[in-house]
Amino acid sequence: MATDCIAKPLCKFFEKFGCAVATHPLWFLIIPLFLSAGLGGGFYFLKEREANDIEEQFTPVNGPAKHERRFVRENFPYGDDSMFSSQRLYTEGTYASLIAKHRFNILAKAVFKEIIALDEAIRNVPVKIDLGTMQFSDICAKSNGSCVSNAILEIMDNNNDEMEQTSITFPIYRNQSEVYLLGSAVGGVKLNENNVVESAQAIRLYYYLKEDEANRQKVNLWLDEFLKVLSNYTTADFIEVSYFTSRSRQEELEANSKEVIPLFSVTYFLSTTFAIISCMRLDNVWTKVWVATFGVLSAGLAVLSSFGMLLYIGVPFSMTVATAPFLILGIGVDDMFIMISAWQQTNVCDSVEKRLADTYKEAAISITITTLTDILAFYIGLMTQFRSVQSFCLYTATAILFCFIYNITFFGAFMALDGRREESEMHWLTCRKVEFQNPKGRYKCDSKSCKEKNDDVDTVNVHLISGLFKDYFGPFLTKSWSKAFLTLLYAAYLAGSIYGCIQTKEGIDLRNLAPDNSYVIKYYSDEKLYFSTYGPSVMLILNGEFKYWSKTERAALNSSLEIFQSLPFVDKSLFVSWLNVYEEYAKSIFNINNEIEFKSYLPGFLEKSYFKQDVNFTNDKIYASRFFIQTINIDDGDKEKNMLNKLREVAANCSDNNKNYSFMVYHPAFIYYDQYVVIVSNTIQNILVATAAMLVISLLLIPNPLCSLWVTFAIASVIVGVVGFMTLWDVNLDSISMINLVICIGFSVDFSAHISYAFVSSGKDKPNEKAIDALYTLGYPIVQGAVSTILGVLVLSASQSYIFRTFFKILFLVILFGAVHGIAFIPVFLTFFEICTCSEKVNNENKETNAGSMSTYGNPEFDYGPNMVEDGQSQFTFSLNNQNQVSQCVSVNGNCSLEMKFEPDCP
Repeated sequence: MATDCIAKPLCKFFEKFGCAVATHPLWFLIIPLFLSAGLGGGFYFLKEREANDIEEQFTPVNGPAKHERRFVRENFPYGDDSMFSSQRLYTEGTYASLIAKHRFNILAKAVFKEIIALDEAIRNVPVKIDLGTMQFSDICAKSNGSCVSNAILEIMDNNNDEMEQTSITFPIYRNQSEVYLLGSAVGGVKLNENNVVESAQAIRLYYYLKEDEANRQKVNLWLDEFLKVLSNYTTADFIEVSYFTSRSRQEELEANSKEVIPLFSVTYFLSTTFAIISCMRLDNVWTKVWVATFGVLSAGLAVLSSFGMLLYIGVPFSMTVATAPFLILGIGVDDMFIMISAWQQTNVCDSVEKRLADTYKEAAISITITTLTDILAFYIGLMTQFRSVQSFCLYTATAILFCFIYNITFFGAFMALDGRREESEMHWLTCRKVEFQNPKGRYKCDSKSCKEKNDDVDTVNVHLISGLFKDYFGPFLTKSWSKAFLTLLYAAYLAGSIYGCIQTKEGIDLRNLAPDNSYVIKYYSDEKLYFSTYGPSVMLILNGEFKYWSKTERAALNSSLEIFQSLPFVDKSLFVSWLNVYEEYAKSIFNINNEIEFKSYLPGFLEKSYFKQDVNFTNDKIYASRFFIQTINIDDGDKEKNMLNKLREVAANCSDNNKNYSFMVYHPAFIYYDQYVVIVSNTIQNILVATAAMLVISLLLIPNPLCSLWVTFAIASVIVGVVGFMTLWDVNLDSISMINLVICIGFSVDFSAHISYAFVSSGKDKPNEKAIDALYTLGYPIVQGAVSTILGVLVLSASQSYIFRTFFKILFLVILFGAVHGIAFIPVFLTFFEICTCSEKVNNENKETNAGSMSTYGNPEFDYGPNMVEDGQSQFTFSLNNQNQVSQCVSVNGNCSLEMKFEPDCP
């Protein structure tokens, strides 16, 4: 069954369009240049279109934690400036932090003295402002009228002499008036049998600042000064310091963009150089130096036009989009190689118009399939909940569309101009007529005839490496033992891929958003090493008009809270409950089981304690309240995911059992943990939808439905391989790698679709011959495209940015596996069972005309009606290049010999 109802008319359209481009090349060359110049003006708006906010770009758009944060903000506002509590923040807050560490004991008297001195230096650092200078105390977050202090320093009263007289219990230290949680303040702790600290290796200090808009500029100036002081801090004799601010991740992410421009310059140079070398011939007429150069230029113009247009429109430009030009360059160069290959297989003695028409006819469907699939794959990527992925997909899909348009206009027009240079036998550099003393292997053509010199028409203009695919690689690949070996090799590849998929880790590590040499990396490493035992202090929020004064209801509430406290990642001893404290407070004062008394004493109790921010008591009603549980040993992505899922599961179950109220869990870090909730489902959704769309396109444009299934199979196979091996290469499944898996879908289609279409379109009879013919036609362009794309992203492997390195790793795997499928696995699999062999066999032995072989003009369409078979003679009508011919052939021993003269110029 043939499904070429779209492919045939599309071929005819491109054939006519190719002729039009060759007839008027200057128009098709100049218009894209002017269009690119105009659209490129959109880069003027690049700065204001940049959207690199980490939360906005790298967390789910509608993540549950964002709704939970909105509820917390509305029900538990911060209150006045004197009630600051870092535990009760619904954001991460505005702060600076440092970790001071010592190899043995940072609490030793001499070492702790340096900690105190460093703290004083930071608090007293002068910051210049318009009206003079300011210090930390002018903009600090305050509690009870004073700047929020660090627990360990407050316990020692900022005096290292107190060290020897103080026994510090861990993780909770109590004195006469305060209770201190030291889990996030002291790390690397060694305790005695009484839970008293004997030694510690690290201390973390926080400096919280005001968050109001009026002080924002001052706060930013102080944070800048903090970074300067710590970056130049070299006077310590005992301690080593790492540091961080609430702005550091954002600033370091934005710093990544500065690395792109020089990398892209190197990439463009490498791609251009490779394209020229791979298309170069020793023959000064046939060499394709300028064609290759303009092919790379065409891809560059596509990036300029598409990005500029979207910037004009106002589409946000995420950091992830910075990797798109590397990809577009690879796609554009790949299509260029396909078109050059098709050009080289045309009849060298035809007119330029005819040769370009044939080129478009042969190459257009192939690059149309890959363009449509790539564009569709990226537009499907817009369905994801990550704005960074959406931005990348929109920019990339639009650039691929422009790349296709410029390939068939701008690049095609230059091919026509270069073809006229070839036709006139001009030197590629000087454009002067080349006189040949020894015309071996070359043609002398005139307008009516073409006389052969020593070589066949079909092979004179074919690249040497294409001949190697035909004469050596293809026959080697189609041997029985080669097929058996490749089948075993594929089984091993699939086994390794599936093993890697099982090991896949989810979620982006926030440290990866900073360059490798950033101070942020050191801080995160120290934090994980010394302070990973105690994780987030999670809010348990009770939403609803709960009867807190009812003894029965309180018992039910305590039962629910007990479930949370009994979870394996929760430290029950660190549970914080305003209600429990209120019960203790009420014992000798009033009856807590009486609603009126409960409500009348509550405001006074809340005013005297930090719990004022934990109860939404408005108009004599309690609308919501919150409790706190302390999580422990949450030190990697899997544990973060499991913690979040379990807490939400318990909250949902407790809410279902109590219809009058509901539970909610929240911590600012959950905004980032939400990626675990959607990353897998979003990725699977994108892959399945895109793969289904690829199948539909393949069915429409590849004239054999079974071969379309092989293309779909190749997509699935490459995706499984990339996911598996990226895990083995230390790449997590996150919003950044999700982008690259969308790329994976497009590129896995590219190579398999090229080779499958060439296989089905081949005029050969036997499957092995079809495979060899397909490799001869497209083997070298696939290799060229693969190598050029890898060269295009190779420089990213040396990048200091995780984003760019991940892009290289996954794209390398995609291209490697896609190319191997294209030139090895798929050609072999297509020969199995002859399932993709066309049912119509055409005898090719006598199909040459005095203008060259019929294969030059494509497969003829035969119409056997009305048939007249008499005395071994049959008359039939056939259509060749849209021109009807009537001929008779005389059947002799079952063979029909046909001769004709056919010299069309352009369809």
